[in-house]
Amino acid sequence: MAHTFLLEIGLEEMPAHVVTPAIKQLVKRTADYLKEQRVAYEDIKPFSTPRRLAIQISGLADKQEDISESVKGPAKKIAQDADGNWTKAAIGFTRGQGLTPDDITFKEIKGTEYVYVDKFIAGEPVATVLAGLKDVVTAMTFPTMMKWGTHHFEYVRPIRWLVALLDADVIPFSILDVTTGRNTRGHRFLGTDVDIATAADYEADLTAQFVIADADKRKALIKTQIEKIATDNDWTVSIDGGLLEEVNNLVEWPTAFAGSFDEKYLTIPEEVLITSMRDHQRFFYARNAEGKLLPNFISVRNGNDHDLQNVVAGNEKVLTARLEDAMFFYTEDQKKSIADYVERLKTVSFHDKISTMAEKMDRVKAIVGVLAKHLHLNDAQTQATLRASEIYKFDLVTGMVGEFAELQGVMGEKYALLAGEDPAVAQAIREHYEPISANGALPESVPGAVLALADKFDSILTFFAAGMIPSGSNDPYALRRQAIGIVRITTDQQWSLPIADLAQAFIKAEEAAKVAPQLDQASQIEAVIDFVKDRIRKVLRSAKQRHDIIDAVTNSSSSDVLRIFTAADILASHANDANFKAVIESLTRVIRLAQKAPAELATATVDVDLFENDSEGALHQGVAKVATAADKTLADLYAALADIQPTIAAYFEATMVMDKNDAVRNNRLTELSGLARLTLKLGDLDQLIVK
Repeated sequence: MAHTFLLEIGLEEMPAHVVTPAIKQLVKRTADYLKEQRVAYEDIKPFSTPRRLAIQISGLADKQEDISESVKGPAKKIAQDADGNWTKAAIGFTRGQGLTPDDITFKEIKGTEYVYVDKFIAGEPVATVLAGLKDVVTAMTFPTMMKWGTHHFEYVRPIRWLVALLDADVIPFSILDVTTGRNTRGHRFLGTDVDIATAADYEADLTAQFVIADADKRKALIKTQIEKIATDNDWTVSIDGGLLEEVNNLVEWPTAFAGSFDEKYLTIPEEVLITSMRDHQRFFYARNAEGKLLPNFISVRNGNDHDLQNVVAGNEKVLTARLEDAMFFYTEDQKKSIADYVERLKTVSFHDKISTMAEKMDRVKAIVGVLAKHLHLNDAQTQATLRASEIYKFDLVTGMVGEFAELQGVMGEKYALLAGEDPAVAQAIREHYEPISANGALPESVPGAVLALADKFDSILTFFAAGMIPSGSNDPYALRRQAIGIVRITTDQQWSLPIADLAQAFIKAEEAAKVAPQLDQASQIEAVIDFVKDRIRKVLRSAKQRHDIIDAVTNSSSSDVLRIFTAADILASHANDANFKAVIESLTRVIRLAQKAPAELATATVDVDLFENDSEGALHQGVAKVATAADKTLADLYAALADIQPTIAAYFEATMVMDKNDAVRNNRLTELSGLARLTLKLGDLDQLIVK
């Protein structure tokens, strides 16, 4: 007979961002537990609201699957002594299986007899197994944990009730002072407590108490309500998925409603209005058919439509107060010049172990100068980027950004335009923060991309030099995100940026401009390169690149981000070539032999007079062609390496590399070492797996 089981964890209101990950965790942990316990089931349906996490398991088996297996033990010669008595090894083995030596049989495998026992374990009733879900519940982890009362146990919020029903029967267990039962709680204000008769009644019983427990149904209802209000008012409302998810996890019985604010606030930049509505008040904003922002919003109440006009008025009042503050800051900020704000940055710390924010801008300007020359920017692009680097952090000390920190950069662009700055400068100020997340939007303008790179390079170099290097999950200054930003911007713009050379140039430019920090940045360049390569690995993995190709290209001798990505593309594009296996195997043999070369051969030259057969001369000519190709493109390099494969094969057929004559042996190792170094420009090909 198939059963239905309900587990509900009743809690004080959880933070909205915790609800969805928490219910997914509960489903996964439960599925893993049932698999481990050999309990079959058909489906696990999740339910979640701000006050509850619940699962409904359908199609549950009556009991665990029985175990019937033959277990292998030690060899007979170990299990018995010379007199045929059981040894400690045999006794210990059977005891571990819950049996005795009397249960032992012998089976021969490849001429050797081994101890075997036949083991049978009857499955426990499902009710017994389900009681163990207590450990599943208590093992859950959350971003923030808390204790309550005198308990030492930690959870996302205090547990207030537990429901555990197998069909109509309560599965008993307790967590702290809360014991499972069948009583659940309805909506905090509209509903009442209710006893659930059977596990299958859960959703319907809660709906009767003004709780839509199915998060997907609740979300769909909210979306429908918003769309109806928008249609009735001829508004265009973009329903942000993240905001919808957050609102959905704040309510149990949603009722959407519309509100408005004074049109005078529309003179404030719309980014400020949207931030106030969406991020601070969790409102959905409205536009007209032409895309113009309207003085209206849509919000969602956790309740019905009773006295809804009071709710509307209250929300309008709260929003108006926030917009009034924004209007004040917007007006006051414009009373000062950009130069005034830049001067104030001299007293604002970038980090107390590194410099002020003004000093950071000085360093970034020096880095911009290096990048502008390296990337061959035109005069307009260079001037725009240099000007942006002189002022790009000024909005940090404005009143608006002080109140709305998420608008840094955005307000910098707005105020720069109001102050008469070039639009390209203003755009770069906004774009230098991008990407603001691992997969966020990238700068669209060249000045914005260059400024973003310069700012990120400075942050990584100086934090590394100050000893604040990310470790484990600890990355308080978001340096990993900034490194991914460097990787993504570089590949998006298709810019060649050899980090090793450029980092040295950055430091020299800072020293020449007398703006270098009192830190040893040069000593950290290799560590920074490795750090960026780790981010390259992450980006390539997310692009589903082969793991061995990722290992190969990130272990290349190059520190050029774009070159590493190009190498990955080239190797992937040739991986299915008919000769790929032969090419890589030949080059791998070269690489491994080259590793045997003494260190002093790294600067040696090949002496053609020591050649003893024609294959050596052919290889020498082939290596010269590879060296020429290596100075062109990576595609040319791979083509040359592929072309030389038959020559390498012939060389190894005719030549004993490790000759007894020291001069001959070292000459051959020098040849192979030179070729190995050329392959390293493409990647560490020894990492590739070929079949």
